[in-house]
This record gives sequence, structure tokens and C-alpha cells, in this order.
Amino acid sequence: MYCPKHNVKRDPYRRWHRPDRAFFANGACHILAYTFIERYAASGFSAHWIKPAAGFSGNHIFATNGLHAFDFHGLTTREKLLALFQRRAERFFPGWTATIINLPAGVLVSEARSREFEGLWLMQPDQFLQDPLARAQSFLDRHTQALARVTSQTSCTSDAWE
Repeated sequence: MYCPKHNVKRDPYRRWHRPDRAFFANGACHILAYTFIERYAASGFSAHWIKPAAGFSGNHIFATNGLHAFDFHGLTTREKLLALFQRRAERFFPGWTATIINLPAGVLVSEARSREFEGLWLMQPDQFLQDPLARAQSFLDRHTQALARVTSQTSCTSDAWE
């Protein structure tokens, strides 16, 4: 969970000019998940939304194949990502709890489709100051070595993983 300075998300210029991790942590996580899923379509990853319980804040969208997960932190396990998010959310919101919801990839780049899910309202790429899909591609390019292990057809029990 990332908490930006006051009103950063409302200012397109300030939102865009944050460092990549801050940008994709708060307000563009769905764009990074979409780009990841599109680039590694054959690897079995899908989008999941951490939807806070009523009365709480702390939405987040990440890509996962059930075992591994990818978001602004880079590659980790789904279990570690959810545990980290839970700890950080509880630090700001005692008693915080959430539901994990699987989302179709197309929802991530359509404001109208995102609004079909109660509590979800995502900006589509053309609503950002500049092209967030290109920015997400560049972010993924910097993580290619770690991602190659998980997104290849190599089994985790083969010698390639050692």
C-alpha cells in the first residue's frame, strides 16, 4: 500500500511525474497489470483486485498465476504480496480486510467496463497525462530477467530453476 502526498492523484501533472514505483503503486496499478498480462499472455497470469471491505480504503490490482504475482514491487509470490499488503493496510486502517476478485483484462483499460464492478472505477490509458502503457512496457523491460523464469514454459521442478 502506498499513500501519496495530498491531492497528487487529482493533479495529472504531479501524478505523471512521480517515480515509476509510486506511479504504479497508486493510481496506475491496473495499467501495469494489464501490460504484464498482455506481454505474457501464454503464461497463465490474470488480473486480481484487492477490494477492501466496506468502510476501508486500499484498492490494488496485480497480476498472478496463482503462485507468482507481479506489481510495482516486481516479481514475488502471491502469498508474500498479499501478506505485505495486509500488514501495510492494517498499519493505516486497524481491522482492515478485503476480498480478492478476479478481473477480465479488458476491464483494466476501460473506465466504463470497470464501473460494472461495484466499488471499482479505473482510469483508461487515454485519461492519463501521457501514455501509461508505454511507461508500463519500459517498467517491464527493467524486470525481464526475473520475469523470464516465471513466464517461460519451464517447469519449476526442472533444472532451469536451480
